[in-house]
Amino acid sequence: MSSPARTPQPSGDAHRAPSDVRLSVEQASYAYSPNPSQAPSFTLEALSFQAKPGEIVAILGPNASGKSTLLQLISGALQPLSGRIFLNGFETHSLPPKTRAQRIAFVQQESKLLFPSRVWEFVMHGRHAHGRGVRFETGSDVLIVKNALAQVGAEHLSDRWMNKISGGEKQRVILARALAQQPLLLLLDEPTLHLDIGAQVDLLETLRRLAAANRYTVVVVTHELSLAGEYADQIVLMQKGKCLRVGPPASVYQRDLLEQVFQAPLSVEMTSSGRPRVTLLSKD
Repeated sequence: MSSPARTPQPSGDAHRAPSDVRLSVEQASYAYSPNPSQAPSFTLEALSFQAKPGEIVAILGPNASGKSTLLQLISGALQPLSGRIFLNGFETHSLPPKTRAQRIAFVQQESKLLFPSRVWEFVMHGRHAHGRGVRFETGSDVLIVKNALAQVGAEHLSDRWMNKISGGEKQRVILARALAQQPLLLLLDEPTLHLDIGAQVDLLETLRRLAAANRYTVVVVTHELSLAGEYADQIVLMQKGKCLRVGPPASVYQRDLLEQVFQAPLSVEMTSSGRPRVTLLSKD
């Protein structure tokens, strides 16, 4: 697959960040309030982290921790209440929608099918950010879609109907559609949800390979502690709107901290690869 597209930079002064940093979250916060006169119903407290090309960042935490809110802020769909979020030096929420779609691919928890389509048609939707439509694809678009499917090992599904493929196959195709955008940043909200363990491992291995080969920056929300520990470069550990710790898995995966966050007895051991493995213990 060709490398991610480099679109022209927006006008205006870019934020000066280290040249090896692609994503920079700087003291970003947010608050949901159903009524301006009432106190916020949920507050995401200020947090910061950075990510380089080729890195995978896993956002972990129980339900209602603010994980999906953080992903929405990073995508530019929400504007931070305070702080700023930069992609290659430009604030994500200030990017023009088309430019944002070219640079950021967001894979939601559920990708509903609005109408029947074959796999290749579904993946071709990823070219819309580049001014293409399914009925007006160019030879270059077709090649990009074929390469995207090949990158995720789903080229054999090209002519299948989306509603006739398995859950694991569908997740691969959804990822292929994101790759067809040729983004700089991949955001995934619970991509392993409803998948069996084999499909979960397969998907995370694919993300690890793609990040390394194409220098994508990947931010993934997940509940899978061991998988995140095995495949992520950084962990952002959250609880009730607070970021408790940021760092490599080996430094974040402290048993007492994880038990406090997830309210369960856990065992943490280091594997021969230097990666932490988390096991749920019996409460007996």
